[in-house]
Amino acid sequence: MSSVSLGQYPPALRTLIHLSDTHFLAGNRPLGGRYDTSANLAATLARIDAMRIAPDAIVITGDLTDLGEPEAYASLRAVVEPFAARLAAPVVWVAGNHDERPALRAGLLDAAPTEEPVTGVWDLGGLRLIALDSTVPGWHHGELGDAQLSWLRDLLAHPAPLGTLLALHHPPLPSHVPLFDILELRDQPALAEVVAGTDVRGILAGHLHYSTHGTFAGVPVSVAAATCYTMDLAAPAAKVNGMDAGQSFHLVHVYADTITHSVVPVAGAEAGDYFDEAWLARMAALDPAQRLEQFSRKR
Repeated sequence: MSSVSLGQYPPALRTLIHLSDTHFLAGNRPLGGRYDTSANLAATLARIDAMRIAPDAIVITGDLTDLGEPEAYASLRAVVEPFAARLAAPVVWVAGNHDERPALRAGLLDAAPTEEPVTGVWDLGGLRLIALDSTVPGWHHGELGDAQLSWLRDLLAHPAPLGTLLALHHPPLPSHVPLFDILELRDQPALAEVVAGTDVRGILAGHLHYSTHGTFAGVPVSVAAATCYTMDLAAPAAKVNGMDAGQSFHLVHVYADTITHSVVPVAGAEAGDYFDEAWLARMAALDPAQRLEQFSRKR
């Protein structure tokens, strides 16, 4: 993807890929008896590959596996890590409520198989990315707890040059879908108190299996849809259920004064052929006034 800028904004300072909820099962068993999670992730990665970008990180916001099976983590790692290595991008594994901390830590992080929260901090050339663990062992709702919030408060006491992004599984947003509001992040006021007034510029999350956006403590929140299956939000709220369609991921562009979260559909379709490399080169060769004349003026 070209980094040529033809408008008033310079190219993004950092670019991240944000996807979520892969829900791998051992032996690639169909999830729910119908969803091929491996094939759906492969299609997602192929779509990313076709974009020809060099992301600064690949962030996967939880429910990496469906049952926390060691074999499922091994299969997921075997797919994602070589892909990320080819793009020279670190992988940020975030724990979700369907994950099991001991197996995740051993299978993806080569760490001791304990119940310690799966957290981490990455310096992406001045952009700080902090992974939080909102999982509660034995439960599906989310909590962060006093210890993790204290750890986060200490980190945020020192701003990063390009600011901070938080990544966690349970989004600090309302959901209109019955079920998800039962399984929400429960200690949101305490998190808001830690985040408000800091250098946190965005929160990345998953869990909902549909893409949505909102604000929390004055900070934009972006929820990526699942790669395994998505929720059919066109159905009445009480009948919303999964469908093997509409999968997407987010392309996160970090600028000096703003961050954009673009939803990229995994399933492509035949497109028009008006814009191409030659057209872009012609536009790039013009000065701003000439570009407006050629492309903005109505004919």
